[in-house]
Amino acid sequence: MESISQQLQKIMAGRREETQRLRQEVLSDPEISHFLQYHQAELTPEIIDRGMSKLYEFYHEKQLAANNQTTVAPGYSPQLTISNRQIDVTYVPTAKLQARQAAEALRKRVTLVNMPKFIRQADFDHFYTDEAHQTASRQQAFNEALRFVSSYHPGQFRKGLYLYGSFGVGKTYLLGAIANSLAEQGISSTMLHFPSFAVSMKAAIRDNSTAERLDAVKEAPILMIDDIGADAMSAWIRDDILAVILEYRMQQELPTFFSSNFSMDQLEAEHLAIDNQGNEEPLKAKRIMERIRFLSTETAMMGDNLRNGN
Repeated sequence: MESISQQLQKIMAGRREETQRLRQEVLSDPEISHFLQYHQAELTPEIIDRGMSKLYEFYHEKQLAANNQTTVAPGYSPQLTISNRQIDVTYVPTAKLQARQAAEALRKRVTLVNMPKFIRQADFDHFYTDEAHQTASRQQAFNEALRFVSSYHPGQFRKGLYLYGSFGVGKTYLLGAIANSLAEQGISSTMLHFPSFAVSMKAAIRDNSTAERLDAVKEAPILMIDDIGADAMSAWIRDDILAVILEYRMQQELPTFFSSNFSMDQLEAEHLAIDNQGNEEPLKAKRIMERIRFLSTETAMMGDNLRNGN
């Protein structure tokens, strides 16, 4: 019968064999082997021995990632380094995490207020300039949009576009493409559907947040007001919301874009001059239009209704 001492010796021998096997497995890893060879002038056997736990950490984390298992730092990959003559492991973002972070940064640069989800994917490459959908005015609007994006610099005043035309010609999509392209350059913008924004501003009276919401919109570096003129405005929305936004942006020379089913003249005469109570106030309409004309260049967009799948 074996003594307890003999049994312990066998156990310890087995552990030493397992430790040695694992050590050889770790040191044989191609990345670890390359690291040790590359830094051989800085490393001694003693430094390598002291650093075995870090080499194993690197090896183990790689194995977990390769098998799609949870790692110590999800989204980060281990990287071997030498610091103060010691082997160490640092963690750097993976390409997948970097891509996700970049996409999130782009998303945060475009603030959408009651806008459709497709705006997030809008880009110039998928705008309707192919032979089946191209019209002279649609191409002209596209060219003007490209010209703005390629030449705009933050802090510089450039007129935005006032895109007008019938339903479904691509006005909103083009504004989204402009916003997303500017986001790629690190430039933030805000897009809002004006009729929905007007409703939310009325609702904000209850919690006394109208001033805060108004400030966020009027101070946006780039502002895009979509579908202006789609609904009749109250005098309050016209004079205390829209007029205030436009006055601030004109004074601060902040680029502003618009989309509408109405030309500028139609917007003034048929929409802004008459409030939802039927009151006619042409001077107030003219004052607002002066600011819209200062902030933007009228650009027609004509063509088939793309929402019909033509």
